[in-house]
Amino acid sequence: MTDPISDFLTRLRNASKAKLDDCSMPHSQLKEGLARILKVEGYVSDHSNGLDALGHKTLVVRMKYVDGAPALTGLTRVSTPGRRLYYSYSDVPRVLNGLGVAIVSTSKGLMKDADCRRQKAGGELLCNVW
Repeated sequence: MTDPISDFLTRLRNASKAKLDDCSMPHSQLKEGLARILKVEGYVSDHSNGLDALGHKTLVVRMKYVDGAPALTGLTRVSTPGRRLYYSYSDVPRVLNGLGVAIVSTSKGLMKDADCRRQKAGGELLCNVW
């Protein structure tokens, strides 16, 4: 797999459109950080670690629905392995004029766009969520 972040976002996008209760995928620290931010922002209900049938570590994300509609309506991958996009803290774009969240990988860890501006930390823009 060349881009595990894209795979993570695609699995979440497909699970929300199919109205699945939860979505499982191979575990990594970066994916767990993304799931943590999505939980804090209210796009997913919960996330936990587990093991699959072969004993490999997995990340299980519990999807969130509001009146039958998915709370997660859009996910886009911004920076790709072939085209990395880096922004200074003042240039990090706003998603839907602040209604969505941009997730940035900084030297201080994964942060949402508002935290980047507040802590004056720039980095690689991973994805936009709304």
